[in-house]
Amino acid sequence: MKKKITFLGIETSCDETAAAIVRENDKGTADILSNIVSSQISEHKKFGGVVPELAARAHLENIDYIINSALEKSKITLEDIDGVAATAGPGLIVCLTIGLNIGKSIATFTNKPFIGVNHLEGHALSPGLETNIKFPYLLLLISGGHSQFLIVKDVNKYEQLGTTIDDALGEAFDKTAKMLDLGYPGGPSIEKFSILGNEKIFKLPEPIINKAGCNLSFAGLKTAVLRESKKINSDKMKYDLAASFQNTINKILYKKTKIAVEMFKKKTRSIETNLVVAGGVAANKSIRKNLNNLSNEMKFKTVYPSIKFCGDNAAMIAWAGIKRFNQNLLDENNVIAKSRWPLDEKAPFMKGPGLKL
Repeated sequence: MKKKITFLGIETSCDETAAAIVRENDKGTADILSNIVSSQISEHKKFGGVVPELAARAHLENIDYIINSALEKSKITLEDIDGVAATAGPGLIVCLTIGLNIGKSIATFTNKPFIGVNHLEGHALSPGLETNIKFPYLLLLISGGHSQFLIVKDVNKYEQLGTTIDDALGEAFDKTAKMLDLGYPGGPSIEKFSILGNEKIFKLPEPIINKAGCNLSFAGLKTAVLRESKKINSDKMKYDLAASFQNTINKILYKKTKIAVEMFKKKTRSIETNLVVAGGVAANKSIRKNLNNLSNEMKFKTVYPSIKFCGDNAAMIAWAGIKRFNQNLLDENNVIAKSRWPLDEKAPFMKGPGLKL
């Protein structure tokens, strides 16, 4: 009988200090023995965004306690685990280094294998915590720092179909909420106040909607929101603009996802298409409803991680560690933190002046 691999996962790429103990099971999914996340929202709220130095200091103060809490809740010891996985990038270097270094130290001290996980691969594989999903599948990764369509061919095998050429979707949500003074973090705030508004009041642009394949652009939309926000003189107008912004996002995602699905089908010739939507913005219920409508239209299946696995968490890092361990994709302890680390290393860098679409 094959041993069920158990990993400690550590995540400190931005402003969540997280640790988890995850074990594979007979169903091809995971038993999550613990998943502890310490949020820093209250520390960064007054700044309207994450301050790297403050985030790093909070990680230093909390990381030992969070790891010990994860071990205590799981009722196992470090001697019982089969390996350690920690986020190595992409993210804020001062934050990544803390989790990465303590992960390497634990692995060295316990003489266990160590894996430096790409945070994006954690998101890409996160539905596998609860759903046994077969490769290949189409991934829409939407988070605070990334927005892209990829074909997930296997662990460590990705092909980028499209990406944002400027802002990430989560960043657009955060900045829109800040312009409208709706609170931080922006995604949940926009979703909350959009319910109170009329999405048809403001006509906002849909950048590169009819060109550039399934590449995305949100900077022009954000600029339009800034322009309209200066005309607002009531809470009702504020909620209308929030609703119009979210509605425009949904129209963009509907069109671009439709193109990505067609590209996926052509490239893979798969009998069935599964669209995995992952990352922090995947928690948005309006976006889920919008993409479910598209899946009904195009006859494909949508798969979402549970809300608790959409944002940054260590369970997905431990799971990615297990999946890489099973393919013998191990790291030496000299792996370093990376601020930029694309899943598809061959994909062109799609940002900056002079970009041709």
